[in-house]
Amino acid sequence: MKRSLESLAREVGGKVIGDGSVVISGLAGIEGAQEGDITFASTERFIPLLKGTKASAAIVPQEITDVSLPLLIVKNPLLAAAKILAAFTRQPYVAGGVSATAWVSPSAKVSKDATIHPFVSIGDEAEIGSRVTIYPFVSIGPQAAIGEDTVIYPHVTIYPRCILGKRVIIHAGTVIGADGFGFVKDGEANVRIPQVGIVEIEDDVEIGANCCLDRATFGKTLVKKGVKFDNLVQIGHNVQIGENSIIVAQVGISGSTKLGKNVTLAGQVGLVDHIEIGDNVMIGAQSGIAKNVPPNQIVLGTPHLPYRQFLKVAAVWSRLPEIRKELDLLRKRVAALEKKKATEKEEE
Repeated sequence: MKRSLESLAREVGGKVIGDGSVVISGLAGIEGAQEGDITFASTERFIPLLKGTKASAAIVPQEITDVSLPLLIVKNPLLAAAKILAAFTRQPYVAGGVSATAWVSPSAKVSKDATIHPFVSIGDEAEIGSRVTIYPFVSIGPQAAIGEDTVIYPHVTIYPRCILGKRVIIHAGTVIGADGFGFVKDGEANVRIPQVGIVEIEDDVEIGANCCLDRATFGKTLVKKGVKFDNLVQIGHNVQIGENSIIVAQVGISGSTKLGKNVTLAGQVGLVDHIEIGDNVMIGAQSGIAKNVPPNQIVLGTPHLPYRQFLKVAAVWSRLPEIRKELDLLRKRVAALEKKKATEKEEE
């Protein structure tokens, strides 16, 4: 597929400086771009590199006077680049039907334009929507529901009764709906609490590889629309994650915790159970969160602190041995002064 620079500008709401008729056939990084490619400078610090690129055009955040190639000026170059790359890589959907080596329960309802690859298993009364693609070795449990245009990659397991919305993407090895980790002590024995709820995933969610989202004890574990998961994420039973949140790799969220809208959890963040994280909260990597976080906060650390306060504390950490020595010395000096003062009073 080939597009003029002007047509790409209309698609991303940008302004062209230079020849808008130049033909673009793909997008590439600044150093790897060739003639016919459009490249991008996501921030001002990459702009000097454009002088050496072989690209036919560049997406930039501002007008540049000392670069000869045509420019597409937008507010957010990375966002524009993502949209343009999607336009060049998007393939029309072609229904592949149900493979002869897949097993589909006679009571399941599979859309006639779904694509079911070899060695897929679809359980009793499961529902598979239009234009769904299910790759090999996926298991769809009984009464599960998969919304239209969803893509499920190999070796994913969807447990019974779980619900996936439209345009969901689930990467390889992920498990949706395994039992929540629920036990109660009977003396020293661990008695299992049956997990009878489900997992529900709303529209436009993407879940990375090897994630685990546990079913609720009662009710549902809920992932709302637009949420994006990295790989290797653990979501406990009855967790709720608000719209458009981002969950980065190796995050663990304990049972019944609730996240608001547009929350960002960086890598290896851990959340205890039964707390609430407000809208627009950002939590820095490797933080341990043991209590509620109000909306619109940036926090970091274990126990967590407001971002600026954490930086002040971190600046002191490396000096703690030195500060301790100074404190010990001051204590000794104060003790000596107090002893001297007491002696002087006795002599009076």
